[in-house]
Amino acid sequence: MTPPPELPLGPDGYPAAGGVERRPAGTAESARANRGWWDAAAPAYLAEHGEDLGDVDFLWCPEGLREADARLLGDVAGRRVLEVGCGSAPCARWLRRAGADVVALDLSGGMLARAAELNRSTGVAVPLLQGDVGALPLADASVDVVCSAFGGLPFVADIEGALREVARVLRPGGRFAASVNHPFRWPLPDSPDPADLRVVSSYFDRRPYVETDGEGRTVYVEHHRTVGDWVRAVVGAGLVLDDLVEPEWTPGRTQEWGQWSPARGALVPGTMVLVAHRP
Repeated sequence: MTPPPELPLGPDGYPAAGGVERRPAGTAESARANRGWWDAAAPAYLAEHGEDLGDVDFLWCPEGLREADARLLGDVAGRRVLEVGCGSAPCARWLRRAGADVVALDLSGGMLARAAELNRSTGVAVPLLQGDVGALPLADASVDVVCSAFGGLPFVADIEGALREVARVLRPGGRFAASVNHPFRWPLPDSPDPADLRVVSSYFDRRPYVETDGEGRTVYVEHHRTVGDWVRAVVGAGLVLDDLVEPEWTPGRTQEWGQWSPARGALVPGTMVLVAHRP
């Protein structure tokens, strides 16, 4: 892949946004922008959230739901697992320690570089692939499980195509589970304060959220889909939806994460986990 252009960073270490808008953004624009954004943001993101994510741990969402407790993937021992949007790959290493044969995929070379460092420092090494969920570099019916913990799916323009790829690489009976931003969060302000719980835009406005830099180049794209859109995409890909989990805030958890917080999490959902299988 051709390296994306380097992005100027703001005081918080994240790429600086010159402008924000809601407008259409296609597959190539979304992938190019998000690859560059995550390459640039990797150090700041992991400095902010790395301790919570862990080095060998499987955190599904900011609410604190962990696979060790949820068991959404079932028994992974001896199973071949693909993690999509692995980031620094703590989930993949947790799965490897649980006995799975894991491959970890991410669009961002910056994230994968950190994943490689943690492979070495933890002694739990998993194969790392740089690629796009819309064109998975795996054979048909070659994996037992595909998972994504707040990984690439919200940043994909063609979610129907991506889920068809997931269905293609799954073996019959194989399981798929992915956590995404709960669609209900989109009409609300991006604030952890429950006093800010007010509707400021339409839930049905499906135009992507787009950030641009000072020169007007697209640097970040996130796509909004309603609950119904997600269900139709899963079913349309040929998968059977088994569960739709809305995690509640974990008692005693104090971490804030963007608009996620204990006070807000006690009132409204922030995450949705889709659980399905290939028949």
